[in-house]
Parts: sequence; structure tokens; C-alpha cells
Amino acid sequence: MLYSFDHQRLNRPTTENAPLLPSDEDLMARVQARDDQAIALLYHRHTPLLRTIIGRVLNNETDVDDLLQEVFLEIWRQASRYCPEKGKALGWIVTLARRRAIDRLRKKMAYSRAQDRLQEEAAHEPDPAMHHGADNEVIASDTAKIFETVIGTLPPAQQEALKYAFYRGMSQREIAAHTGIPLGTIKTRLELAIRKVRAGLAAFGGAEEWLTAHA
Repeated sequence: MLYSFDHQRLNRPTTENAPLLPSDEDLMARVQARDDQAIALLYHRHTPLLRTIIGRVLNNETDVDDLLQEVFLEIWRQASRYCPEKGKALGWIVTLARRRAIDRLRKKMAYSRAQDRLQEEAAHEPDPAMHHGADNEVIASDTAKIFETVIGTLPPAQQEALKYAFYRGMSQREIAAHTGIPLGTIKTRLELAIRKVRAGLAAFGGAEEWLTAHA
């Protein structure tokens, strides 16, 4: 019995022998020092929790996976903003993830409403050539579908710039002032976005005037 007890105790892992895992605060300090292994450890440690938090907002597996990657990319880029004196690292990470999830949801809702308005306007737009009314309605509907499909393939940053320019009618300078993003970056994003949308609409009319005005 004594041997059995001693044998079990010797083979039982103890905290003295177990390796000490770095705290979240230690990992964030390493991330601030540009240690990519530290961000990988944070990713594996907190992905289940962050997936749950983001999933409660977005409720879409694809969106959750995409946003999770964006969150950790932002943690890497914005690590210098984390201050351990202001709170725990996990609290900062969770807050960032929740805010990004809410931002993504708002953009999706705004984009969906804009698509509905675009389709409604395209369907009810007066046609001066009444004898071609049916044909023009089909073209307008097809253009709207192609327009929303092409926009959906753009990177989120380009979609956002296009949304401000098209749906809100903001100039490039207004977008830069509103978002805090440099004017040169806004110009580049809009130029790339418009180029891709123009390519998708090349075989149709009806949107080229707007694209030319915002090029």
C-alpha cells in the first residue's frame, strides 16, 4: 500500500514540474515587441471564446471566421495601443472583437438596405423612351444585380469607401475626414473599387455616369 501510494505520487504531474504558461499580459508585451509566436499563442488560447462572442453578433460561420482573422490581425497591428495599467489583456481583446463584430453587422445591415433602395430605384426609374420601357427595366434589373455582385467581391475597405461615395454621396475629402483615413488611401481604394465595378458593368449601361463622376 505504501509503495502504491508513493508510486502514484511520483507519477502524478505537479505544479512544480509543469511548465509555467505565459500570461496574456506577457504575450501582449511580446506582441508589442513583434513576436509572431506570441500572437499565435493568443490565437490558439482565445479563439474559442472570441468565436462565441463574435458569433452572438454575426450568427454566420463564414463571417465569424473572416472577422476572427481580422481581429487578430488588428491585435498585431494595434498592439501598441494596449496598456496593461488600464486593464487585463483579455478584456482589451474581447472589447476589440465585440466592437469589430458590431461594426461588421452595421455595415451588412446598411449595405442590405442600400441594395434594396438601389433595386427599388432601378425598377421604378422613369424611362423617357416608353416604347422601350420593358427592355430598359430588364437592363436596369440586370445592372443592379451585377452591381451588387461585383461590390460583394471587393475587399471590406474598398466596399466601405464605395459605400460612403455612392450611398452617402460623400466626396473623397469628406470620406477621409469622416473615417480618419489619409486622403491618398481613400483615393486608391475608390480607384481600385471603381475599376472593378466598371469591369463588371462593362456590358451594361446605367451606372457608368456615376462611376465616371467618382473616378
